[in-house]
Amino acid sequence: MLSIIIGLITLVLVGLIGAGFYFYHVAIARGDKPFLSEDPDLQVDDELDLSSKEDKQWWNDQDFSKWQQQTPDHLHLYGYFLQANKPTRHVAIVAHGYSGDAKTMSGFARLYHEVYGMHVLVPDARGHGISEGDYIGFGWHERLDYQRWIAQVLQQLGNDMEIVLHGVSMGAATVMMTSGEKLPDQVKAIIADCGYTSAMEELRYQMKRMYHLPAFPILHITSLLAKLKSGYSFQEASALNQVKKTTKPMLYVHGKEDAFVPTFMVHKLYQATNTNQKELLLIPQAGHGLAWQTDSQTYYQRLTAFLSKHLTEVQQADDILL
Repeated sequence: MLSIIIGLITLVLVGLIGAGFYFYHVAIARGDKPFLSEDPDLQVDDELDLSSKEDKQWWNDQDFSKWQQQTPDHLHLYGYFLQANKPTRHVAIVAHGYSGDAKTMSGFARLYHEVYGMHVLVPDARGHGISEGDYIGFGWHERLDYQRWIAQVLQQLGNDMEIVLHGVSMGAATVMMTSGEKLPDQVKAIIADCGYTSAMEELRYQMKRMYHLPAFPILHITSLLAKLKSGYSFQEASALNQVKKTTKPMLYVHGKEDAFVPTFMVHKLYQATNTNQKELLLIPQAGHGLAWQTDSQTYYQRLTAFLSKHLTEVQQADDILL
């Protein structure tokens, strides 16, 4: 009898560990994520590609410089830098989402470069694009990578630069997590579009939504594997804890119909944000990553007003690349 019980317990443990490895491979390990394209709540093509055909053509037509950095854990990361058409003190660093790459942010890169007249840097996050890395960090390791990108901007362009951080989805989590670190005064404004509160809460939500499973114990086993294999746990990858420490002006954007990163998360983030220089923009009828496409006029007006409060002499244009 005892041997049967031990056998059953062993079988359950092996099954749970196997499930943990499965979910690590699905969610964390670098590679194609077919579940994104199959998700009915993600109404964007090419795995959260937020750019129009015109944006993509614009990107292909630009003469980007390729910047790089080497991380303390010996990864080579790459970013695409585009110098402004006219002299400016403004730089936008744009952060892409989960399973995307720099070119999926060509719409926002074009907006900052062509409408606001800024220098633009769009990195490929670790584990994405041409950057090295065999895992996705959900913004946690990336926050330190972005500290180094910020330092590189100042080193290359000068200490009189004014820097904007703008991220969408996991990119929003990245800039929020970055906001809680020690940042130079040159970082003037941060825009977080449809970001999640933490890796743990987002993955718990997705396990229930996509697999109809409780988080415990599989998600905790997967988190332990992430700690062992990738150097971070889902609990510590928390944008919510980071924004409690920020002193930077923050603009939160979220679609009211977002079923992938539910809208309740942005309310938690906004309430927790330490600075009183915070704003919230909710776009009716917008799903995940679709705030700009759903109501670009309102998005542009609020973004322009926010930037104008915190940067000097923000360039504007009548044509907002609709």
